[in-house]
Amino acid sequence: MSRPRTSETGDDADTDVGLLQRASTGDRDAFGVLYDRHVRAVYWQAFRVVRDADAAEDVTQETFVVAWRRSRTIRLVDGSVLPWLLVTARQVALNAARKAARRRTAELDEDLPARHDVESTVEAELARVEIDAAVAALGELDQRLYALCIDGDHSYEQAARELGVTHAVVRNRLHRLRGRLRADLRAMRETS
Repeated sequence: MSRPRTSETGDDADTDVGLLQRASTGDRDAFGVLYDRHVRAVYWQAFRVVRDADAAEDVTQETFVVAWRRSRTIRLVDGSVLPWLLVTARQVALNAARKAARRRTAELDEDLPARHDVESTVEAELARVEIDAAVAALGELDQRLYALCIDGDHSYEQAARELGVTHAVVRNRLHRLRGRLRADLRAMRETS
């Protein structure tokens, strides 16, 4: 087992042990020395996980923020804070990678219509095809009535004038037309 480095005066003020002890009492300079000593290794550990320079910088920063907050409880390995920093960097990087993946998934989910919307759209299109087929089987006058009053926005009176028939003819034919279309659609759905 290796001994922690000590200064020429015999104390461990410049070792990770001494620097961490001083940092745990709020000594920013001591923490700055620890940062300068280990930042590259922490960055590369983060980069190996997140594979992005900006994300690795963020992970490195977060790792040292955690180290500052927990400086009193960090367990040194062979007198070095580096193993703790590397494990912490890896965990922070994994969390960042999971968060980024969730964010990408959420963005994709927002871009896609809801399942209900897709199903409704497909059902509406199928119904439209069935209606078009049923209307195509109607006589010419009934097709025009359908186009004017059901598919269009003509009133019975306007349709009667345009077709040269009475209001009663339009009303009666549309009533029969709707009933026939319902029956035709029901029959089409039963056979499909």
